[in-house]
Amino acid sequence: MRIAQIAPLQESVPPVAYGGTERVVSWLTEELVRRGHDVTLFATGDSVTSATLVPIVPRALRPAGVPDYQAATVLAVGRALERAAEFDLVHSHIDVPAIPFAHLIKTPVVFTTHGRLDQPWVRLLYDAYADVRLVSVSDNQRRLLPHWNWQGTVYNGIGLSEYTFYPRGGDYLAFLGRISSEKGIEEAIQVARLAGVPLKIAAKIDPADRKYYEERVAPLLRGPLVEYVGEINQQEKDIFLGRALALLFPIRWPEPFGLVMAEAMATGTPVIAGRFGSVPEVIEDGRTGFICDSVEEMALAAERVAELDRATCRSVVEQRFSAGTMAAGYEAIYQRLVQERMPDTAAAAETRLREARLAAAAALDGDLPPKPISIGPSSTRDGASNGKVLLHTDGAD
Repeated sequence: MRIAQIAPLQESVPPVAYGGTERVVSWLTEELVRRGHDVTLFATGDSVTSATLVPIVPRALRPAGVPDYQAATVLAVGRALERAAEFDLVHSHIDVPAIPFAHLIKTPVVFTTHGRLDQPWVRLLYDAYADVRLVSVSDNQRRLLPHWNWQGTVYNGIGLSEYTFYPRGGDYLAFLGRISSEKGIEEAIQVARLAGVPLKIAAKIDPADRKYYEERVAPLLRGPLVEYVGEINQQEKDIFLGRALALLFPIRWPEPFGLVMAEAMATGTPVIAGRFGSVPEVIEDGRTGFICDSVEEMALAAERVAELDRATCRSVVEQRFSAGTMAAGYEAIYQRLVQERMPDTAAAAETRLREARLAAAAALDGDLPPKPISIGPSSTRDGASNGKVLLHTDGAD
């Protein structure tokens, strides 16, 4: 298939450091190319891919200090959709700015909703365009919104070759992600101190969260057992997660997926998580981690986490959350959407063929010169239509 992938522009694909969605887009794109698909990636110019790259901006916006992503994001959507006729399907990982325009093109467009959908101002848009095709990254993400046009759930997958299996964990708890109140950084520090286990924090701080960090988090870092190591890259992440006793994931919001849980388990590290969002779909309680309802429960879980089999954690990721599994899930959705469009295409081709036969018969009866008749255009890579066939009327078989 000829597939367009539209990526967010905050980070490169893959990102240098933080950037879960962009990393997922990278793994999906590379796996689709490996499976033989012709993939075009609309992303930042500093992205690295084996697909055909269409650069929208020279480099990732967040590291470049760009304060507002809106104009560049709309440009990405416009550039991709104006070339939609070149593709069998367009897969957008940008949702809100692109939703209103999907119905304006004939090529099927599917959206993966990587963010939260429970705010009223977001629901207003999706309710207005209820026919837009959506894919969720967990069943929980769409639990309260079953009336939307869900095409299926495809769990995020990771590139397993980028994660080393560590058969033995270390002696610290790990927190990885973004410093914000909904990610539960304060709760993670409480857990570490209640359990008496060191906590290492590898996280980025967005400008919007800087005040929260300075007022609420920074004072907590001055106490014992807690170390803030800053934002880390992919190679550092592998070591950071693999050498941990457990990953703390004390979220306080309906996390759509939580990629870091799969990343930790890929290294063999179990997860101690709060019972929110997708957590019960990703973590098998008592097998690949512990699902808890309070800080106190998490502290108790930290005492038991060494009982869990790290090889099982890795095996579960291989079976459920690999890039190959993710790509297979999307392939099934892609194929169904393309096939749903095929009946109309086939009917139109049949009509053109019938008209061609009638015109040929009329030319024979009236001794008229033949004329070119389109019996089924095919699209070239640049979207041009060809396939004109000259029906000769000399009576030859």
